[in-house]
Amino acid sequence: MSTTKQPNFFDSQVLGHPAGLFVLFFTEMWERFSFYGMRVLLINFLTMAAIGYNPGWEWSAENAGALFGTYAGLLYLTPIVGGILADKVLGYRWAVVIGSLLMTAGHASMAFETEFSLYFGLALLVIGTGFFKPTMTSIISEMYKSVPEKKDGAYTIFYMGVNAGAFFGMMLCGYLAEKIGWSYGFGLAGVFMLLGTLQFWLAKPLFGTIGDVPSKDGNDLKDGGPVVTNNNVGNLDEAEETKESVETDEKLNPFTTIDKVLIAITSVIGFAYLLNDPLVKIAGVNLFPFEIGGLDGSYITIITGLILFLILVISRIMRYSKVIRDRMVAFVIFAFFTVFFWMSFEQGASSLVLFARDSVDRSLSGDSAIIFNIINALLTIIPLAIITWVLFLLWKRTFKKIPSSNIVLIICFTIMWGIAGWMLNRDFNSRAYEVEYSAYKMADLDENGKQKKTEKGELIYKYIPVSEGLEVPVGAELVTKKIKIAEPVDLEVGQSINIIHKDNDRTEFGYLTKERLEKAKENAKKLGRKTEIVEAKVVEIKDNEVEITVSWFSILNSFFIIAFASLFSKIWESKYNPSATGKYALGLIIMGLGFGLLAWGSHGIQEGVKVSMVWLILAYLFHTLGELCLSPVGLSYVSKLVPARMIAFMFGMWYLAIAIGNKLAAVLGGQIENITKEYSLSTFFLIFTIVPIIAGVVIWALTPIMKNLMHGVK
Repeated sequence: MSTTKQPNFFDSQVLGHPAGLFVLFFTEMWERFSFYGMRVLLINFLTMAAIGYNPGWEWSAENAGALFGTYAGLLYLTPIVGGILADKVLGYRWAVVIGSLLMTAGHASMAFETEFSLYFGLALLVIGTGFFKPTMTSIISEMYKSVPEKKDGAYTIFYMGVNAGAFFGMMLCGYLAEKIGWSYGFGLAGVFMLLGTLQFWLAKPLFGTIGDVPSKDGNDLKDGGPVVTNNNVGNLDEAEETKESVETDEKLNPFTTIDKVLIAITSVIGFAYLLNDPLVKIAGVNLFPFEIGGLDGSYITIITGLILFLILVISRIMRYSKVIRDRMVAFVIFAFFTVFFWMSFEQGASSLVLFARDSVDRSLSGDSAIIFNIINALLTIIPLAIITWVLFLLWKRTFKKIPSSNIVLIICFTIMWGIAGWMLNRDFNSRAYEVEYSAYKMADLDENGKQKKTEKGELIYKYIPVSEGLEVPVGAELVTKKIKIAEPVDLEVGQSINIIHKDNDRTEFGYLTKERLEKAKENAKKLGRKTEIVEAKVVEIKDNEVEITVSWFSILNSFFIIAFASLFSKIWESKYNPSATGKYALGLIIMGLGFGLLAWGSHGIQEGVKVSMVWLILAYLFHTLGELCLSPVGLSYVSKLVPARMIAFMFGMWYLAIAIGNKLAAVLGGQIENITKEYSLSTFFLIFTIVPIIAGVVIWALTPIMKNLMHGVK
């Protein structure tokens, strides 16, 4: 370490931990607020109809999934490079600031909603995350270097900040985007990213030289390598054997020129493939415009890359002694099954967003609306009050030392309370109205041109709203249709209003204010299409009604984590603590059961029929329980199973597995429209039921083999 004397971090304590931990807590909270706030919007925005209440870009789910998958995949690869730069060149503090500013610019760029600003914004977010993501935990590790026994508690508190940020980001950014406009959601994410960066930088006096630019002599670099103790090996003899093997292998197994070349080649291939997928689907540009034996060039390239990567990994592993080699093989197996978990879990950012929007009944009225509003208010106010209390404690302990940082945090929370209060007030005052409009009746035809029938043999018809500029076919039967709309406005019976569809199926409508009416006309003129504005009349004032936002369901994951994390932690510390493979099997199987509930709930539903939201809530519960089973295994086994020289490489491999899982999740999630049209919605969810369960059963069956490979590591 540097010879400069470090501050005693425990001089200023909040809840038994250094005040600096809570500065990092809030920094990570605002970053996660921004990340998840944007993440929950992207697929919804890209696939929303271009003409409507809240117009999007009307992309297909397949194209949107291709872009989102590349973005999500790159988020787990750039931190590998960013971590190296932070360690060797920038220092952690500057890496955080650079990453945060890049992400702020990315969110701001996306708020313009142009094609260039979207791509440019996503690129900035990917690069910024590369700098930010690997640094925060490194700063915590340095802070607790002299008191490692307190580190677990510190990471628990930090993890709560992660989930709090995700919770409020998805709730508030999602609400603004869906109720007011997409740019407001994207913009709010950028505002908190900027303020979070500012409060972190202004808190510098709390950290001393922790996170500073590394000195040229390298004395302040972290100690490398895992410490082998009797806690994670079977006996003393094996510990000594392992220690000797590590020392020997460190001397005899450096990265060769061939290793470095293979790393470079496979990295370029992987990056090119991630870019090529959306380029082909969206822009029609192919970076691999060739075929061999009828196989597309992109598949040939990625298969070649995977083969080269396997050669690299196998050649590296084979150079180590038996114990270390076996443990690394075990780690590779864990990484392989990680792909299947994230491939399913990350449907929450793609197909489950579309499912919630288009296929779930999100409207509640009367007592149901009141109950939801009360529950939602409690879900919002209680966590926000608890975190505000933590801010108050931090203020008391640190205001004299870092007043500016505290003031920025107060500004953040003032904005948060203001938006949350406005949201709750808007929902409590949302009124339901029954309105009627003219539509014409036409037969609903199947692919063969024959009229569809119900199970009872009754003919099925479509009802097309008579909108502005629409020519009604000669001889078409005109009918009067009645629907309900829910808006926080005061309307009167008999009042003429303008409405427009809110969903892609054009079955739900929203009230057009003067501003929205003008925007709809301008948007239609720009696109050269009809406005689809429908004249309607209010016929009855109904009970209170609330339409739950699509993004609200995504907050359930963070809520369930906070609710159940301590329970799972106690189980893992008890005699019922499963093995690593047992946790993996449980995580995968419980994940699959969550999708099984969705397959069951959506079985046999006809087009235009909505599924009860209970099925989606239960699915998120099971997905979260699966995550809590599997997450303790993950990265903790890097330090337990991998020798020091390979830790950085294996961290990269772990992130690669997550990146592949995210890319597969978005690509497969993008097929929800195609699979539903060809088969059924239930069939789509069955895929994510069967695959994780099979993977879970397989890794559970491998328990004896994995136990032998791990040589006593627990």
